[in-house]
Amino acid sequence: MNLAKIEQTCNAVGLSVFGAFHPTPADNAPEGCKTLFLLGPHEPGFWQNITSSPEYGDADPVDRWSERVIGDLAQDLGAAALFPFGGPPYQPFVSWALRTGRVWQSPVSLMVHDVAGLFLSFRGALAFEVEITLPDHPGASPCDTCDAKPCLMACPAGALTPERYDVVACHAWLDMPQGQECLSGGCLVRRACPASQTYGRLAEQSAHHMRSFHKG
Repeated sequence: MNLAKIEQTCNAVGLSVFGAFHPTPADNAPEGCKTLFLLGPHEPGFWQNITSSPEYGDADPVDRWSERVIGDLAQDLGAAALFPFGGPPYQPFVSWALRTGRVWQSPVSLMVHDVAGLFLSFRGALAFEVEITLPDHPGASPCDTCDAKPCLMACPAGALTPERYDVVACHAWLDMPQGQECLSGGCLVRRACPASQTYGRLAEQSAHHMRSFHKG
């Protein structure tokens, strides 16, 4: 098994490898795991996979689709499937993401990815009991070369700042008529990120996640 084979197999079902690393005992990976791959939506095209799937119409179609597709991937590739949902307890996806060298904390508290930008989301992970050769990671956040940093001024509710994410203020804004743009098109901060804008995620998907967040 090699990285190219794993990436090709994941891409074919609508997923991308968003990062990988070789865990140490401090990472709290499954026992025996020697290589851990974190998976996210493969764009463009991910939302079409969801809307054409048998899970579409379920209460949580994205998670249900992820369970089925990543479960099948794990079986095909000889790995264990792990998910960021379904707890508590929850798998430590945040610390795993930072270990990949492809994810950093952004100026607005959210995590940022070298490809997905602030549209970063993880659908699951694959844990292998073999050590797979991995390339060097980029090593620098896209925020380091983003002089304008439009994310800092994009939130109309002032909910996302370098100090914190004010979830209460975010929900309050979404309850107001002015908040409908966020509900119908997704978070304005995530959309403002230049890296996000080159990722290819559809507004319909962002709206789905925002509505789920606001209801949840």
